[in-house]
Amino acid sequence: MLQLKKEPIEVFETWVLLGKDSGMEKNHSEAVENMISFATDKCGKFSFIDAGCGNGWVVRNVSKMSNCITAVGIDGAENMILKAKDEDPLNHYFCDNLMNWTPNEKVDIVHSMEVLYYLQNPQKLIENIYKNWLKENARLIIGIDFYFENTVSHSWPEDCGISIMQLFPESTWKKFFIEIGFRNIESWRVGAKKDWTGTLVVTGIK
Repeated sequence: MLQLKKEPIEVFETWVLLGKDSGMEKNHSEAVENMISFATDKCGKFSFIDAGCGNGWVVRNVSKMSNCITAVGIDGAENMILKAKDEDPLNHYFCDNLMNWTPNEKVDIVHSMEVLYYLQNPQKLIENIYKNWLKENARLIIGIDFYFENTVSHSWPEDCGISIMQLFPESTWKKFFIEIGFRNIESWRVGAKKDWTGTLVVTGIK
């Protein structure tokens, strides 16, 4: 029997109810720690947005850093944001469409882990972040596990029953950054092991 695939946000709404969201921190902490360490190295005081923040675990951790001025989370899944607000009344969380949302103030660092390939047009979000979220000389850093070189991930759309998962090679993700106007673009892999090429990290400066 053919499985009906669900929209990504619909799946993530269900994950919160099932408690699956707690696994995100466990599964992604190594990559996220690497990304945050790289992004905040030598940057002094900084403001921060987590795009696709889920239950807010990255925002909570980053907000505790001594040089973090503000930390904000944005996600399209209402249940994720409700949980984030419940667990963290100190920081700000928004439930909105990432493609159209604009923060009240531009920031120094935008982070996104395991989000962009769930979008029909991820380059459009990267462009929105570049134009409307980032200050001049600010950084976008993204982490992706579902990409062409990581062949073990290719079955995920069927395994998870998710309707939108964009499979691109590393070169395409870097091309998005280049075409939008980022500079000092870098990419690397975190946590590679047997049959797993690691989390792909791509970053650039506005």
